[in-house]
Amino acid sequence: MSSLLPISRLLSYRLHRVANAISHSAAARYRRDFDVSLGEWRTLALLGEESPLTLNRLAARAGLDKAQMSRVVARLDERGLLVREAGAGRSTPLSLSRKGHSVYRGLIKAANERNEAFLVCLTDEERRVLDSALEKLGKLAKALESQENL
Repeated sequence: MSSLLPISRLLSYRLHRVANAISHSAAARYRRDFDVSLGEWRTLALLGEESPLTLNRLAARAGLDKAQMSRVVARLDERGLLVREAGAGRSTPLSLSRKGHSVYRGLIKAANERNEAFLVCLTDEERRVLDSALEKLGKLAKALESQENL
């Protein structure tokens, strides 16, 4: 039997640390340049990619619980960045307003710049391997999550 790895060598811990570091720096930039939180950024980005989406669907795609997403949506709605279509509660279809689309374009441009800044340290082959590995790990993580929730 191989020796047990300390937490600092566990894949999940290492991925979490990298993701947190990337998210914290992103949050600072998005707050400074666009006056949005990370949750607001993700919501705007998801709606910019695919609209309309319900609050429940947004929460699932953003990895937030429904109460957190409800608060995020309320803040974006107060700022005039969303359009609520006819519907009841969490089943109301949500889309970006004209103002929301404008903020989204700036945010997604900044996100793409940040993405490229991180990937610049990798060769083309390393980028392909990373992409493939993340796809495989994501599929396995979902399968394991399903098994754990039985």
